Amino acid sequence: MSGQPNHQFAPSMADKTALIDQWCEQARILPVITIEREADIRPLAAAMAEGGLRALEITLRSKHGLNAIRILREERPDLCIGAGTVLDERMLDEAISAGAQFIVTPGSTPELLQAGVGCPVPLLPGISSASEIMLGYALGYRRFKLFPAEISGGIPALKAFNGPFENVRFCPTGGINPSNAKHYLAQPNVMCVGGTWMLDRAWLQAGDWSRVQQASREALAVLD
Repeated sequence: MSGQPNHQFAPSMADKTALIDQWCEQARILPVITIEREADIRPLAAAMAEGGLRALEITLRSKHGLNAIRILREERPDLCIGAGTVLDERMLDEAISAGAQFIVTPGSTPELLQAGVGCPVPLLPGISSASEIMLGYALGYRRFKLFPAEISGGIPALKAFNGPFENVRFCPTGGINPSNAKHYLAQPNVMCVGGTWMLDRAWLQAGDWSRVQQASREALAVLD
């Protein structure tokens, strides 16, 4: 990926941290979306946006992920569209080429962390331990995805991390739901939460976009 010219002009890590803070502050919830059918791309994004969720993480778990990012970047400039489940440098390059405005990974490797430093968009690395935070910290990362949040210690883990890593903030994902989302966001080192609870598979399969819109609105209402 170092051979791609646009990587020569990557913003600084501090600038990318500021960008992450900006969209997380506005979003509060980062829905994690896997597109099962191409026909769902536009109505699903529209339903979530109408419900107030305007920063969307489109995972690369399905063959429609990259195309969904391309379509939404072209047709929905009002939304912030990122790529999730990025596992290696090839997927990182593909996501950037598709127009992703941010990158989210489920875990961290030295190679992917190093590639993210030269990436033209912010990368939010997945971590579940202090050692992984330190690997990213050494390269300038100050924002991470805690994943899987509940299994990795949840709120007690976030409180423990706040001591040695006082300038680090997290987007917990994995096990977040309406009953605990507000408690996570109440932690001083949490910038937003990620989840899928507003994306019930039965609603998606039935094309029940009004229910997705309502669930998106209700997800944000729980935080107030």
